[in-house]
Amino acid sequence: MNKREDVSTPRRTKEIISRHGFSFKKSLGQNFLIDQNILGKIVAAAELDSTKGALEIGPGIGALTEKLAQTAGHVAAIEIDQRLLPILEEVLEPYPHVEVVHGDVLKLDLRDLFQSQFSGVSSVSVVANLPYYVTTPILMKLLEEKLPLENIVVMIQKEVAERMSASPGGKDYGSLSIAVQYYSEPELVCTVPHSVFIPQPNVDSAVIRLKVRKTPPVQLEDQDFFFEVVQASFAQRRKTISNNLKSRFFAGEDRQRLESLLAEAEIEPARRAETLHIEEFAKLSNTLFLAGLNK
Repeated sequence: MNKREDVSTPRRTKEIISRHGFSFKKSLGQNFLIDQNILGKIVAAAELDSTKGALEIGPGIGALTEKLAQTAGHVAAIEIDQRLLPILEEVLEPYPHVEVVHGDVLKLDLRDLFQSQFSGVSSVSVVANLPYYVTTPILMKLLEEKLPLENIVVMIQKEVAERMSASPGGKDYGSLSIAVQYYSEPELVCTVPHSVFIPQPNVDSAVIRLKVRKTPPVQLEDQDFFFEVVQASFAQRRKTISNNLKSRFFAGEDRQRLESLLAEAEIEPARRAETLHIEEFAKLSNTLFLAGLNK
């Protein structure tokens, strides 16, 4: 029997789309990858083998799913667009260890899904080409729910990937950088030109790997308050940390108390939020929390 041509080739992608009369929905951010080299880099970054599982979000017509099926012991793919289900059934027919789940990842109970899909594997990684318009909500759901994940390897908008992996001191560093780095260790795998998609998006993309942390990098008095302090500190980027915190936590209070607490946290009032490392934000939020500013 002749080996089937990979789904990810431009010729086969166009043939499948044409044969099924599929039309792209802009509202779902559908851009299908047609570059086998990039697909190989995505799968390699996930560090999969036959003992491990892969969760894909938005499989499209199955180009990445096919590569995952050839590497992982079990693959579950969540697809929101029911028009793609018959295409996926056809493309993935040779792979009985792949299951397509019809649903919206933001509404699904992922803990239930993990129990039903991945009970027999040693670890699970999320591997996906994410729709750009819901990248951050999906990634934060995966991280905040503390799912038993090893890696999250995703293709996302290049600008967002740069923000997630940014270090203190630059324009890309902000509250998203700190949130992602609290839960994981981000690493840019490669950048991806818009020319390797059908249809072509208006922006370039990047593949980023988030190695999910087993324990957070800092100890906090209160996690929710920590993120509240981070958000407040970046509220207006051009303002000093002292002015941003005053607006949020010290309205009508004596400024001297704020200066005293910043001194206790060993942070200069004139610094801007983008210069603070995650350890400094932890010390700051713990100091403010113990001073009763969470009330």
